[in-house]
Amino acid sequence: MNNFTFFSPTKFVFGKGVENKTGDLCKQFGANKVLIVYGGGSVVRSGLLARVEESLKTANIEYVEFGGIQPNPIDTKVYEGIELVRKENIDFILPVGGGSAIDTAKAIAVGVPYEGDFWDFYLGKAKVKAALPVATVLTIPAAGSEGSGDSVITKVDGMNKLGLGSELMRPKFSIMNPELTMTLPANQTAYGIVDMMAHIFERYFTNTKNVEVTDRVAEGLLIAIMNEAKKVVANPQDYEARANIMWSGTIAHNGLCGVGRAEDWMTHCMEHEVSGLNDKIAHGAGLAVIFPAWMTFMAKNHPYKVAQMAERIFNVEHVGSDEEIALKGIAKLREFFAILNMPKSLSELGFVKSDIDTLVRKFHQNNGEKIEGVYYTMTPEVTRAIYEIAL
Repeated sequence: MNNFTFFSPTKFVFGKGVENKTGDLCKQFGANKVLIVYGGGSVVRSGLLARVEESLKTANIEYVEFGGIQPNPIDTKVYEGIELVRKENIDFILPVGGGSAIDTAKAIAVGVPYEGDFWDFYLGKAKVKAALPVATVLTIPAAGSEGSGDSVITKVDGMNKLGLGSELMRPKFSIMNPELTMTLPANQTAYGIVDMMAHIFERYFTNTKNVEVTDRVAEGLLIAIMNEAKKVVANPQDYEARANIMWSGTIAHNGLCGVGRAEDWMTHCMEHEVSGLNDKIAHGAGLAVIFPAWMTFMAKNHPYKVAQMAERIFNVEHVGSDEEIALKGIAKLREFFAILNMPKSLSELGFVKSDIDTLVRKFHQNNGEKIEGVYYTMTPEVTRAIYEIAL
């Protein structure tokens, strides 16, 4: 096990009706004027935005609305938000929605006090040294952004989708009411489930030895997610299943599943190129295609942890080679994704063989020609092989 520092200071307020506490919580954390960041209008239609605003009014906190955040959030909305915050002298950012609204809010939060282009942080040209405080009202369990210091944004010019991590972006508090997820379309719920599972897999597939406790946390969480997901598919109004799924998304990405180990994240980077080229593709849909393809390549080339997953999570018998055991586990994962009606291939998402050249080029342009220190060294040949399996 590696040395580690685990830091997760976000205050989570979980349960029915907790969105009505938003104003009091904002006041506790020093808010005077709040930017409410939200997406396409579902929070308006559901009445959630009105309840949040009423709570802020009751607490005598001013607010400004900033809507229109799209899935796979883009840099142009971040620039717009930064300008609005500066103009209105806003001192607190409150996204109401899912990962796209939260990631946009975080980018605005680091961009406001910075004299340069916020995109410098995502390119690694600058390090975050200051940020406005962020808190969240979560409506879609998926990205785990409500409990992490991470943000992913797509730059429209060039369609580059990049991530940024900084503890200064970790939310001060997160409001989590599972009731708010009951009206989600089935596909959005499913995409979220795949995304949170992928967050665990990125940490689980490691070359770090003797991380039994963290492995067991990850394995138990994956088993729980799949069990509760089946309940949600059968009955979308099952509050307890929704609650378990919502909390799983947070634990999957607050760092707990990665303590003491090196993490991989190559599959996420590969998927970012997929949904970066076509922003109509949900991140979870892309992950449902790329992760089994990545695992299939690893089953032949570096199978030990994939085989462990097959045995411990999918109850595959320890019979045959590690490759054979791993492939049986991958088949069971694909069966689970089929229950969620996830796509099976890049072809199903509209990609053709000639697109692989672009995906490989952009992946290594954004991540380096040869990426070492991960579960398996990524070269253009390896990346191409995985994309071809996915196709």
